[in-house]
Amino acid sequence: MKLLYSNILPLSVPEGQETFIDCFNEQIAKSDRIEIAVGYVSRAALEELDNLVEEHNLTNICLNIGMYFTEGMPEGTYNIALELDKKWKEAGIGEIRIVKVLKYHGKLYCFYQEGTAFSAIIGSANLGAIKMEASNRRQYEISSITDDSTECREIAEFIDKLKEQNCSSNIASIVGMPLIREVNTSLSGIDKVTQIPQTGVQLYEKHKTEVSFVLPLKVPAYDERQMDDGKHFTKSNINVCYAAPRSRRKSRDWYEIQLTVSKEITRSVGYPEKNKAFFVVTDDGYWFKAHTTSDGNKQFSAVGDELILGRWIKGRLAAAGLVTPVNDTQADIDRKGMITKEMLQAYGCDSLVLSKTDQKALDEEGAELDVWVLSFETTTLIE
Repeated sequence: MKLLYSNILPLSVPEGQETFIDCFNEQIAKSDRIEIAVGYVSRAALEELDNLVEEHNLTNICLNIGMYFTEGMPEGTYNIALELDKKWKEAGIGEIRIVKVLKYHGKLYCFYQEGTAFSAIIGSANLGAIKMEASNRRQYEISSITDDSTECREIAEFIDKLKEQNCSSNIASIVGMPLIREVNTSLSGIDKVTQIPQTGVQLYEKHKTEVSFVLPLKVPAYDERQMDDGKHFTKSNINVCYAAPRSRRKSRDWYEIQLTVSKEITRSVGYPEKNKAFFVVTDDGYWFKAHTTSDGNKQFSAVGDELILGRWIKGRLAAAGLVTPVNDTQADIDRKGMITKEMLQAYGCDSLVLSKTDQKALDEEGAELDVWVLSFETTTLIE
């Protein structure tokens, strides 16, 4: 057995000793297969693990995660894990599993070559330790590595037991696991937007009336992203940022959207009057002024900043790990930043719900405005 350290002052790595991350990278470079069983993971660590699998041409990998089925899994981590599991299964090299019957908090890493476990790491380091971030840079872990054949075999046998159906299941088949909504930071510090506590949101939820409208989000399917026939969704709704730029020198902002509402909805009794401002409180606690505009009252947007609504919608999807914001939409020729039906399906919601309350609030000029609740709800439980 050999101890593995973190390199955090004042507890620097002893002379002649090794850090967990250096040891992990050395062992995986010698391996053709790796079995991992940990309590927690991070999005960055999952991406790093996938990079290492590709870099070292691993032929088999299984990651078993032990604490989320009971405690709930962050939605962004879940979506990336689900995507990675699909990738590994399609390549025929492995999977990601979730422990179901208990809260497994152990941390085991077992390295194989030609069917034999030649080394294993055991200790306090969850998978996040393979990729340092601000959140764990000052977190000290201590582990140990063994190359004793008896100890490696015992660890390998335990991990195999954890992989059995009475303990865990593949992540794609998991049901009943809570998902924890990630915080959308895309509106943080934005002028004209304030935040209210969740208790405030719940108060307005209690005051909702029967006047409510479902606003579908029109997006293309993944395979339709490159269609540009002039009538396609890539030039309207929440993907309007991929339309021709207004200036030759500058692409449209990725957060720019046009939420176009159908005549069937805009002509319904109770729908907001054209150019008459009202307050919106979102289901995740943001507060801003909105209005309806354009011919037929078809455009729904925030007042004073056309990017606010886009930051709210796309920020939610980005926080969920389903899309990465694009700096230059014209340079995104593969349209990886385009919102698709598959993304909304993975998110668990393809529409907004606008509900009027019986409450009013004063704006900065003292005008009394109606308050509406705007929801982009997802299920909090995997079904």
